[in-house]
Amino acid sequence: MYRVQDIQVDPEARRVWRGDRELNLSRKEFDLLCALIARPGEVVTRDQLMREVWHTNFWGSSKTIDVHLGWVRRKLGDDPRRPTLITTLRGRGLRFEQAAPARV
Repeated sequence: MYRVQDIQVDPEARRVWRGDRELNLSRKEFDLLCALIARPGEVVTRDQLMREVWHTNFWGSSKTIDVHLGWVRRKLGDDPRRPTLITTLRGRGLRFEQAAPARV
């Protein structure tokens, strides 16, 4: 079981909650979320995600991760313009934040 911020993921049952609300994610959305939330605070590269989630080293489309990430963010309610859960680090990868970033 993973619990980071108000997100809870049960990999065995393949279930996800934000607070007390259960979310419905597709298989790839769930796998992408798991790959990120399993390493809170760590940068996960796109190469790692392609291997772990799509089981390939081949980049069929550089947008594959971005499209799925957009769906995951929408379902989690994470604003892509000001994300508090999953942040993109240009040229490095993605990171599931251990705590919501402070807003100035």
